[in-house]
Amino acid sequence: MLGLAVLSTLVAKPMHPYEMAAALKARGKDDDMAIKWGSLYTVVRNLEKHGFIEVAGSSRDGAHPERTIYRITDAGRDEYADWVRELLGTPEPEQPRFKAALSVWGILRPEEVARLLRRRVALLEEEIAGRREALAGWRRDVPRLFLVEAEYDLAMREAEASWTRSLLGELADGTFPGLDLWRRWHDTGQTPPDLPEGDPHL
Repeated sequence: MLGLAVLSTLVAKPMHPYEMAAALKARGKDDDMAIKWGSLYTVVRNLEKHGFIEVAGSSRDGAHPERTIYRITDAGRDEYADWVRELLGTPEPEQPRFKAALSVWGILRPEEVARLLRRRVALLEEEIAGRREALAGWRRDVPRLFLVEAEYDLAMREAEASWTRSLLGELADGTFPGLDLWRRWHDTGQTPPDLPEGDPHL
């Protein structure tokens, strides 16, 4: 993802790595994709090695050491476009931390799970409100072309909050399947006969 981010900056104009990092942070790209800033120079060298970027010159700013300026090549533009096509058109399995927690949540009592999920929903609602407000402000000055990733993120947060509220409702009204077995396991420490040994949710 950092390689993709670097190419996205150089499409605009040639830059040295420090300027690339500043531009990416200013655009909030570290919120859109997983970026390991410590790998920036390694990624830049690898992109150059593969012919996707090339040295365009150098610059010196006061007492700072000379900095190498890079520009994207035609091959780099093609690679950038192909990369975006693949990411847009091909779904990939993702492993969010929330999904991981749900896969082993049985180790906690249902009551504690419900309490934690209520806290999660409250935090999500606070975050959603902030993102809605920010997005409304951006829409006044920024074309939608540059806001769709923020719209997507907001939609995913809203969907998670809605699904989690629904799950909470089942836990609260007792309609969640196997709720009694779950509680019995915690009360007795013995796996109920209806539940397979070694169930990963426990």
